[in-house]
Order: sequence, then C-alpha cells, then structure tokens
Amino acid sequence: MEVRVKRVREPPAADDGCRVLVDRLWPRGMTKEKAAVAIWLKDIAPSTELRRRFHGGEVDWDRFRTLYLAELRENETAIARLEALSKEHPVTLLYDTHDSARNHARLIADFLAERANAP
Repeated sequence: MEVRVKRVREPPAADDGCRVLVDRLWPRGMTKEKAAVAIWLKDIAPSTELRRRFHGGEVDWDRFRTLYLAELRENETAIARLEALSKEHPVTLLYDTHDSARNHARLIADFLAERANAP
C-alpha cells in the first residue's frame, strides 16, 4: 500500500497515482483540470461541525486529532474504498489547508498505515 499526502495546489506529478481529494469543500478558485482530481471523497473529511470547531479555535490540534480519528473509525465505507484503491496503485491524498504537518489528510494516511500494519 502506497499512500502519499499533498496539497491540492501543488502541481500534479507523474508518480501521484490516483489523486483523491479528501476535503468536504472544493478548493476555492481551483478548476477540475488544474486540481487533476480522480476522486473527490467528501465523506472521509472531518464532519462540518468538527471542521468549524477546529478552525474557529474551539478545539486544539490534539483534541481535533482524537475526535477525527473517532470519526474515521466510524467511516468504514470511505476507509475501505481508500484501502482498495491503494492496493491497486499509489494514492495521493489531496488537501487544501496551509498547514502541511497538521492536517486531516496526514491523519488519514497514518490511520491507513496503522490498519495495514495491524496483526
């Protein structure tokens, strides 16, 4: 399984494989052609309520991480779809936030890696 994480505003690369947008909202100002998204998997993004609470400063990163991982555990359909895709070819999870270190796409990639390595 090969899952990468990349900001949607970075140019597509030949080794991106299947480019999957994992944001609930389409990136403002991005055309479909420029984004080069193969699949828009809205359902795996943080819930609207959690996203608003995090961006509004109600919850910090650690609390967001805990709450979002709980949402991922309940989202078997979307997780299974990503797992199936990643078995076929490389997958690049695309996000639009400015923080490249602390974002939900990285949490998804880590979550998938942990599941793949679980006994």
